[in-house]
Amino acid sequence: QVQLVESGGGLVQPGGSLRLSCAASGTIFRIYVMGWYRQAPGKQRELVASITSGGTTNYADSVKGRFTISRDNARNTVYLQMNSLKPEDTAVYYCKSDQGPYGSNWGQGTQVTVSS
Repeated sequence: QVQLVESGGGLVQPGGSLRLSCAASGTIFRIYVMGWYRQAPGKQRELVASITSGGTTNYADSVKGRFTISRDNARNTVYLQMNSLKPEDTAVYYCKSDQGPYGSNWGQGTQVTVSS
């Protein structure tokens, strides 16, 4: 099993920045992909960005050029740098680990609110 703990959410004005962190523990050597998802009220959870164990990244079109996903293997942590935030980025952001045949795990989520 992999345990994930997110941090870094909060309230920010439009155009501002936040950095989310996701610290992983447990059987982390089985992790293939780490991803950030978000879920706004009344909407389905959607993929925001992902990064493979080899460093390949993928982004939703809505965040390309504004968000950057990265990982620090020494700290077993994945980050999501969010710049030029918009009100429509408001959501609960979740970290997910994918261990292939060994399953997947979710963090508890962190609230991001973009409002003036």
